[in-house]
Amino acid sequence: METTVQINPNSIKFDENYGPIINGEMVEPVYGYIDAVNASTGEVLSKIGRCGKEEINQAVKAARAAFPVWSNTSIEERSILLNKIADVLEENQERLKMIESMDTGRAIHEFDADYSIAIQQFRYFASAIFTYYEGASRPVQNGYLITKKEPLGVCAQIIPWNVPMIMTAFKLAPALAAGNTIVLKPAEDACLSVLEFAKLVVGILPKGVLNVVPGYGKEAGQALIDHPDTDKLAFTGSTEVGRLVGKTAGERIIPVTLELGGKSPHIVFPDVDIDQAVENATFGYTSFNGQSCILGSRLFIHDDIYDEFVKKLIERAKQVKIGPPTDRSTRIASIINEKQGKRVLKYFDIAKKEGANILYGGNRVTVPGHEYGYFIEPTIIEAESGMRISQEEIFGPAVTVTRWNDVNEVIKMANSVDYGLAAGIMTGNLEQALGTANKLEAGSVWINSYFNFQTGAPFGGYKNSGVGREYSKEALDAYSQSKTIVAAYQLPPAGFFK
Repeated sequence: METTVQINPNSIKFDENYGPIINGEMVEPVYGYIDAVNASTGEVLSKIGRCGKEEINQAVKAARAAFPVWSNTSIEERSILLNKIADVLEENQERLKMIESMDTGRAIHEFDADYSIAIQQFRYFASAIFTYYEGASRPVQNGYLITKKEPLGVCAQIIPWNVPMIMTAFKLAPALAAGNTIVLKPAEDACLSVLEFAKLVVGILPKGVLNVVPGYGKEAGQALIDHPDTDKLAFTGSTEVGRLVGKTAGERIIPVTLELGGKSPHIVFPDVDIDQAVENATFGYTSFNGQSCILGSRLFIHDDIYDEFVKKLIERAKQVKIGPPTDRSTRIASIINEKQGKRVLKYFDIAKKEGANILYGGNRVTVPGHEYGYFIEPTIIEAESGMRISQEEIFGPAVTVTRWNDVNEVIKMANSVDYGLAAGIMTGNLEQALGTANKLEAGSVWINSYFNFQTGAPFGGYKNSGVGREYSKEALDAYSQSKTIVAAYQLPPAGFFK
């Protein structure tokens, strides 16, 4: 269904407080609340629960109690409920988009794609579970082999602040489809949309199936990771925290899914239409205010077109509108908070000290009425591939540009980082593009169209970018375990064991 309602930020009404949602009800957190702040204005929008061990214990207990009934719910019923969740998300998306824009500081127009992806996730898994269980059984000599998929149990899930609804859908949809119950910990920096969404969803699902526990990572997040009665850990966030989550899962010998950092290469061959390629490259590094692990943040430009390409890249950067997050014409808005804003600006200082050349940008911009926010110019940095600015994740609207003239050398440079989440290639030669893509160490490679997500295509990373895949049927494997049953028609004959 299409939505035509235009939401004004002044019309958004928040609850005074958002406590954790446990066993179908919003409860009072033991340690009070945390201010939920508008990223660009500093206005306190509401308060979210500061949860800890007590709330995590309650949530895991509720999820454990709900698991036996939910895990035995028919595939047909789970599919119906997932589609109902998609319906509710679709019906309420305009209000949730505005909430998310205010909460994260991202430009409102970007959330059209976010919510399309999130809605599709629930619909995809509502359908995928019907075919997931096919072809798992066959006759054998004197009997029948049955291989069945069973849910894991209680899944602990932790998501970041940059794309709240996409991350929520990535985690919830496959886990619910497979028959698991969930304790979800959203990021304290931006989770109002998740909590508003959860209020709607708990009216659809049986009590205890979905529990949402906000709070600080070191308190609620750590308590959830360490809880002894969960059966699966799923985390999206920094590589540093991902290592700790993976270590805990290893010690407890439970499954884990990790979607971590990235430093994605975007390779430009000399046969491209430069104007089109510049547009695609700009889109690839400025989206999400640069706060995404999949950004095309390392541009490798062939020497034959380097000077013209960079000149036009700078011209295009000057045209990118920096403005209020809730203005639909804005293309770069506010970084999530002061800490992250200062971190981005510090990386520009690091780049200068390394000998890199900032060709354009590198400054904080003041937007009238939003002086609180950290608005940072699209920043273009000429750098060598071994510099820190080319190796480490900045999480801001910045791109490095590096020359190349040998395809084997550019592939080596592209693969020289610790990450391998995504990559981009631009060329009119498909054979050349596919040959290059096959040699890149990245979970997703987009040729001639960056961020080209396709429903059902596995998403995840190589190397330090994580473990496991989401967004596809492979996610059902991550939330299921296989049981093999071999049924013999008859007992062996007497005396067979001699």
